[in-house]
Amino acid sequence: MTNSPERVEKRAIITACGVALWFVLVAARLVQLQVFKHRELKSEAIEQNRYIRDVWPTRGTITDRHGKLLARSLPFPSLFLAPEANESRESLSRKIKQVQQIIPLSAKEIQRVKNRVENGDRFIWIKRKIPWEYLEKLKQAEIPGVFLQTETKRFYPYGSYLAHVLGAVDIDDQGLGGIEYKYNQLLQGKKGRVLVRRDALRRKYDLEVLEPAIPGNDLVLTIDSTIQYIAERELERAVDENQASWGTVIVSHPPTGEILAMASYPDYDPNYYPPADPSAQINRAIQENFEPGSAFKIITAAAALESGKVNLRRIYDCSAGYVSIGGLAIRDHKRFNLLTFPEVFIHSSNVGTIQVAMELGEYYFFEMIRKFRFGEKTGIDLPGEEAGILRPPSSWTVHTLPHISVGYEISVTAVQLLQALNVLANRGDLVPPRVVRAINGPDGNKPASTPPSCRVLAAETAAYMIDAIFSKVVEEGTGTAARVLGFPAAGKTGTAQKFDPVTKSYSSSRHRAVFLGFIPVDNPRISIIVVIDEPKAGKYYGGDVAAPVFREIASRVLLYLRELPRVRAGKWVVASHQAQITREDNR
Repeated sequence: MTNSPERVEKRAIITACGVALWFVLVAARLVQLQVFKHRELKSEAIEQNRYIRDVWPTRGTITDRHGKLLARSLPFPSLFLAPEANESRESLSRKIKQVQQIIPLSAKEIQRVKNRVENGDRFIWIKRKIPWEYLEKLKQAEIPGVFLQTETKRFYPYGSYLAHVLGAVDIDDQGLGGIEYKYNQLLQGKKGRVLVRRDALRRKYDLEVLEPAIPGNDLVLTIDSTIQYIAERELERAVDENQASWGTVIVSHPPTGEILAMASYPDYDPNYYPPADPSAQINRAIQENFEPGSAFKIITAAAALESGKVNLRRIYDCSAGYVSIGGLAIRDHKRFNLLTFPEVFIHSSNVGTIQVAMELGEYYFFEMIRKFRFGEKTGIDLPGEEAGILRPPSSWTVHTLPHISVGYEISVTAVQLLQALNVLANRGDLVPPRVVRAINGPDGNKPASTPPSCRVLAAETAAYMIDAIFSKVVEEGTGTAARVLGFPAAGKTGTAQKFDPVTKSYSSSRHRAVFLGFIPVDNPRISIIVVIDEPKAGKYYGGDVAAPVFREIASRVLLYLRELPRVRAGKWVVASHQAQITREDNR
């Protein structure tokens, strides 16, 4: 059956109309897309092929006073996922599995990525700061939507060395402790932003800097790496040999307050933060409050001399071996007979010290303690410093004055005690401690701000305390184990019984040993405090446990500083490292 011309013509007209209608619909759609929705679609297309990301600046370096590198940031690759618009979860899961075949990913990391995918995030970290050995395999895999970005990772080249002063950083290079936390804003710099453009295959083809990153400032510490090494080595040895719970050492330069070394043990490696033992993070030099025992008699002696109430020719009767106050007996470590004022402190007599303190009165003694800035932070430029505990006289009992005079019912930190000792070394001036020496920024090297010093004691008082009392503590008193060949030193021992919160009394088996001193006495180059907590190897007195640590550190540091030995009274000041020390309580 053949088609008639009329039917052919009718079909042609219908076809033509259909084609014309199709063209009209296409044209209308094009007008809709290119005219009415042009701006919206253009924006969507741009967004699909570009993204803005932050660029973190290189964190500033930290060096010691001689420029030795202590902390720096190194480049490390990081891996991230940039999902395509409306990309299926199955596709994204396949990509993560491909990555997992190259780089080990924990279940926690995978779940985190999945959660971010569920949230519809356009930028998802897979794993940050990965080892460089994985880089080439990831590049060869060419997984669509998975990209590499260079970041920086903090590196501490000497591991646990100076850990408590330096601190650590988190994955975003934000400071978590020590100098890294205290000076985080200066070290981190200012982050920038870049615009990344990609082609249809999601490959990066252009990068535009919207805001440049500004590198962080560099810090120069007052720390001397050699002195720090000596202090850490001797502290670790002392803690281990005495089977102690912990220990801390600070070495300072008295005239400037600069901290040359600050060590706590046990320690940790900030390259692997956080440590397995959280207590290892504690900087015991500034964050540990403790009762100082007889080491605090330095303040009692200073208060007595400054008061003008003490007759230096007076003889104190200590023959009973104890003093009873309010029904409480406070005993000496050994029985003495009659002692002069200097001898009371040279031999660390509790009985004599309490007699001296009772002449002062509560309020005067309290004010002198405050002048030495106990009960408040020293202001050292490290985070987490404790202020100690000093109660006002209005809350004192009949036992408080005698107790504080021998170093109980008051809590201090090691850095507070060292600051107080430096008042003697500086002939009456209190110079606050500090650990940052200079800041290197865009404007060059600028010295760090130094806190103002103040007068605490008359120069004559400080000189008398050194010559008549605390140099003799080392020469002939409780601190003979601190003597250094050829160098006269001044210092004080301390042994405190620890308070047991269970029995609510002072323990006879748990002690804290302290020694603090400076050397040489004529021109103090260094001052040192040593605190050893709960030694359990048999010895526990400050003169037995802490004083030898002072001797070992001081002798090596003076050699390093090329100090010449002194001659005193026409003969060498000679130390016997095997000096037999009588075991005495609270000395």
